[in-house]
Amino acid sequence: MDKGRDRYLVAYDICDPRRLARVHRYLNGYKVGGQKSVYEVWATPAEIATIITTLRKLIDAEVDRVHLFRLDPRMSMHAYGIPVESFPSYFVVA
Repeated sequence: MDKGRDRYLVAYDICDPRRLARVHRYLNGYKVGGQKSVYEVWATPAEIATIITTLRKLIDAEVDRVHLFRLDPRMSMHAYGIPVESFPSYFVVA
């Protein structure tokens, strides 16, 4: 993967259906994999800053939660069930 990008896990719990839809649509532009409200994202530090700024505007911090975890590339990945390709041959950041 591009050396300027890191892998993040983004998870969210949004209470309001309208805010949930907005956050979901927004993160779809960055995700390379995931299910429901947990996504894998490859992003540069600048992109993560933009994501954080935008998410702060989209959520209600009193009742909603968004977590971003930078995944250490030195750590091994364990997948159970049907694993998803960890390093896709391409991805699009919209």
